[in-house]
Parts: sequence; C-alpha cells; structure tokens
Amino acid sequence: MASSKCSALSPGITNPPLRTQFFIAQNCQRIVVLGAPKVGKTNILRRFLGNDFEEHYEPTTEEFHRKLFHICGEAYQLDLLDAASERDFPAKRRLSILTGDIFLLVFSLDDRDSFNEVCELLNEIKAAKAKLLKLKHPARVPAVICGNKADLDSQRVVTRSEVTEIFGEDVPFFQTSAKDGTGLEGMFRALASLGGLPDETSPSGHQIISILTYQSLCISQRGRRGSKTRGSGAPCAAVDPLARRPSFTSDLRLVLKHNKPEKCQIQ
Repeated sequence: MASSKCSALSPGITNPPLRTQFFIAQNCQRIVVLGAPKVGKTNILRRFLGNDFEEHYEPTTEEFHRKLFHICGEAYQLDLLDAASERDFPAKRRLSILTGDIFLLVFSLDDRDSFNEVCELLNEIKAAKAKLLKLKHPARVPAVICGNKADLDSQRVVTRSEVTEIFGEDVPFFQTSAKDGTGLEGMFRALASLGGLPDETSPSGHQIISILTYQSLCISQRGRRGSKTRGSGAPCAAVDPLARRPSFTSDLRLVLKHNKPEKCQIQ
C-alpha cells in the first residue's frame, strides 16, 4: 500500500504531505527526468500527461508538471520535473537529484553519446543519494532507463543486450517510441511500481478530466470520509495548470534538513 506521507528525497525519507486548497494527496512522488538533448524526454512526458506527440523540436528550458489522480477513493499526486536546462549546471542538477523520488533516464537508441550520458547520470545519482543517506557504498536508486526512438530501428546503434550487460537486472530498461507509443505503457507502469503508486496511474488506466471536475470529486469524497464504504468511481486524473516547481530555496532547505549535523555539499 502507498505511504500516507509525501516523500521528496527517497523511499524511507518523508516530509509532511503537500496540500492544495481542496485535497490532501495520499501519496506524493517526484519523478526527475534526465538525459541528453533531443532524445524525446518532452514527448514522453506529453504522452504521460495525455497529450499527443509533437513533431517540432524546441529545446526545453525547464518543465514542471503535476498530475493529480483519484483512484479507488484515494488521491495521489505525481510531480514531473524535466531537468533538461540543468545539464550544464551541476549544482542545480545535483539539487534536483537530491529531491527526486524516482528517476527516468532517457537516451536515444540511435545516439551512443546519449547512452553514455545516461550511464554517467545513473552513477551520479547513486553517489549523490549515498552521500545524502550517509552510506558507504553507492545507493540503489528507484530508476528506469528508457531507450527512446525505437521506431528508427534501422538507425539503432545501442542494442538491448548491450544495455543489459551494463546494468544487469538492477534497473528496469524499456525500448520505447514517444512517436508511436511503443513500450510506453510498460515503462509508465514500472515508474508507478517504484513509487508505490497504483497501476491505474498509467495513462491507459484512467480517464482525463478537467481540474474543476477533479476538485469537485475530491471535495465530494472528503465529505464521505466518515463512511466505511471505500470509493468506487472510475480511476481519473487531471493536470494541474497552476503547478509550479518549488523554489530552489525550498528544495535546498529540504536537503539541508536531512544533512545535519554535517554541512550539505550541493556542488
């Protein structure tokens, strides 16, 4: 069962639930998406949010999304941070890593350099989490590796066997295509599993509703909290149009809180 607290650092480290004016989420998770430019991170997130593939490429500065779920009478919150703009800013990227719960590392199957970058990123995440938790060895982190652009099979330069040889069974690996949808459902389910979220958080498992409808649903459910009957409505979700990434000051304060008495080194 999902935790009743909102984790912003790693499994087992929790902080008070994030609140909105109309509900308290049962389980809050932050997915941090990392990878080289032009590998399809933005379109993968578009698919998760219920949007169509966008052919035209525009460099992502920073994208923060919040998707709110109502499943079996419970509310869940999933924050998605595409940290593309932090590629050349190690201190900012490290802060995003330290405040991430789950990691989606994306490379393009037709670009070996992007695969090498994912390998480096995973090692960086393990080292950062180990230092945060004061472990003597690299931490095992909740991460999924995605080899995108599987639709360009004739241009593939990275094979599944090569990925498996490097990562073994430690990290789930999926070959996907944000363009035609190949492999995305399995990847989204793996992310949900790592975060202790229901399978219905995968795009095919729920219907998209407006934020106003979602708000009304949660208020109605809250009014029935005294009842012993568990909510039975169809799984649904809404994208919060007003969601903004917490300030770097807030994130830094959260990290420092879990690094006393030692001084936290972000760089």
